[in-house]
Amino acid sequence: MNIEVFPDSGLVAERAASIIADLAWEAIASRGFFTMAVSGGHTPWIMFRWLAAARIPWRAVHVFQVDERVAPAGHADRNLTHLRESLLSDSPLPPDQFYAMPVEWPDLDAAAGSYAATLRTVVGEVPVIDLAHLGLGPDGHTASLVPGDPVLNVENADVAFSGPYQGRRRMTLTYPILNRARRKLWVVTGDDKAGMVTRLLDADPGIPAGRVRSDGALLLADCAAAPGHRITGTVCV
Repeated sequence: MNIEVFPDSGLVAERAASIIADLAWEAIASRGFFTMAVSGGHTPWIMFRWLAAARIPWRAVHVFQVDERVAPAGHADRNLTHLRESLLSDSPLPPDQFYAMPVEWPDLDAAAGSYAATLRTVVGEVPVIDLAHLGLGPDGHTASLVPGDPVLNVENADVAFSGPYQGRRRMTLTYPILNRARRKLWVVTGDDKAGMVTRLLDADPGIPAGRVRSDGALLLADCAAAPGHRITGTVCV
C-alpha cells in the first residue's frame, strides 16, 4: 500500500478530493461513468466540500455509501445527514445518482438485499466499484466491519448488517465488494489512529481493516496518525 503523509488533516482532505476528481475523470474517459462508495468522518466532510467544488462531469458520477447507522432521517448519527451538508447540497451530482442506504426500513435484511440489488443494477451483476473511500477506527475497524462481529465472516453478500456497535446497528459493504474495488482510498487522521495505521500498512489480519486487500490502495494520513513517516522535506514527529 502506498502512503502519503501531510502536516494536518486539512491538507489530507484537500489532497483526497483532488485524487477522487482525477480518478473520476480517468474512469469516465475509460468506461463512461465513475462509481464510488464513501465513508463518513470529520476529515471526509471537509474532503467532500472540496470535492463538491471540483470540475467533474457529475452527470457521469454515481455515489454509494460504504456504511450507515440505523437511526432516524436527519439524525446527527447518520452519515447521510453530513453528506447532504458537505457534498449533496453543493455539488451538481444528480440526486438520483446518489444511493442512500435504506436503514429506515423495518426489515433490515430486506434493506440489505435491496441495496445489493441497486449496486448490481447500476454497476453490474458482480459490482466492481471504481473507488472505495475508507476510514480507520482506533479499534481497527473500517466501514462497519467491527472487531468480533459476525459481519466479518460474510462472504456471500455485498451488503450486510453488523450487530450493535457504539449503540447502533449498521448497514455496511462487506469484504467481497470492497476487495473487488479498483481503487481504495484510505483517509486517516488523528493520533488515536497511529497504532492502527502501522497494522494497516502491515496488512495485519488481526484487525478488520487489515483484511481489505491492499492492491490499488493509497493511504492519506496526517502526521498525528502516521508519526515517523516522511512528509515533504521533513519527518513527522
